[in-house]
This record gives sequence, C-alpha cells and structure tokens, in this order.
Amino acid sequence: MSASPQRHALFPGTFDPFTLGHLDLVTRAAALFDRVTVAVASHPSKTELLSADTRRALIEESIVGLANVRCALVAGLVVDACRDLGCQVIVRGARSGTDFDYEVQMATTNRLLTGVETIVLSPGTERAHISSTLVRQIAGLGGDVSGFVPPPVLEALHRCFPES
Repeated sequence: MSASPQRHALFPGTFDPFTLGHLDLVTRAAALFDRVTVAVASHPSKTELLSADTRRALIEESIVGLANVRCALVAGLVVDACRDLGCQVIVRGARSGTDFDYEVQMATTNRLLTGVETIVLSPGTERAHISSTLVRQIAGLGGDVSGFVPPPVLEALHRCFPES
C-alpha cells in the first residue's frame, strides 16, 4: 500500500503586519494540512509599512512552534505560487460576509484558472475584529496593539511608531 500524498496548503496575504488573527488561521490550517506555506506578497495598490523581507522574518519568528509551517516570499498570481511551491489548496480567512463574498469570487476564479481549490476559514470570535489596517491605525496613533499581534510584530511596530 502506498502512502497518501501530502496535502500542502498556501496561506497568502500581505500580512502588513501579521496579526493574532492571521496566527489563529495559520495554526488551524496547520492542524488540517500536512504542510502550510505562509506566502508573503506585496500588493501594488497598498503602501507598505514593513518590507516584505521584514514581514517574512516576523512571521517566521511568530510560527516557531508550528513544525509543518514555512514562510515564503511570493510575487504575481497566487495560483502561480501554488504551482511553484507544490500547493494543492489555498487557505483564506473571512471575518465578515463582505470578506466571504470577495473570497468566493476569488476562489471561483482560481479554480477556473487552475483547478486549485480554496478553503475559507472564519477566525475565532476573539480574533474576528482584528485587521492589519486596524493595527496600523491604532499603532500609528500611539495606541496599545499588544492584544492584536504576536510579540515579534509588537517589537517591530514599536520601532515604526515609538510612541505606541
């Protein structure tokens, strides 16, 4: 009897910054799949707070306890990253109905382009309100974001916004 193929999932995003909501989804994906790659991307219409290399390093520090999770920088289409990395499925998070509607549209497009399926996870209720945009805004105004981001990210945000 041959071993079943490993299921490798891609969790893509800009993660600017990586939040506890993201970490929750990565942790849950790690329990569902043999391997998970967190794919750090840049988005042409977004102004980045942290460089892609910095985001990757912070995520790597934040996922230390997850043996089957890796982090990679990606460019271009997510489905191309899936092909290049050998991923069979895309994992996405949806905090609200608006997020879900967008993710369904993207999932359908990705499936039609390449056959890659998308799994949409909802965050835990204690993390559902967290977004990278919200974290950047609060930190930029000197607020405490320690309940929203992993410790390595908090340290990086203190360097960006010393008054936070």
